Amino acid sequence: MAVKIRLKRMGSKKKPFYRIVVADSRSPRDGRFIEEIGLYNPVSQPKEIRIDDEKAIKWLGNGAKPTDTVYVLFKENGVLEKYEEAKNK
Repeated sequence: MAVKIRLKRMGSKKKPFYRIVVADSRSPRDGRFIEEIGLYNPVSQPKEIRIDDEKAIKWLGNGAKPTDTVYVLFKENGVLEKYEEAKNK
């Protein structure tokens, strides 16, 4: 089973926000997911990004692959640095 960390679109028309979820790669974008690990709101000023670092690091360690957008969000918030530190211990 290939597991991805990706965005799940929520909100109304023209006012989207996203939940960062861990899901099977075969499930639909807004469909079933395994665990929610964060929130991303690009509409608010400033952009709101909340990520549970511990859960994200756990899933990255288990082999979950982040999508391109989630990878950038993780990089901006230092999750990838924490993951590398935990991996090298």
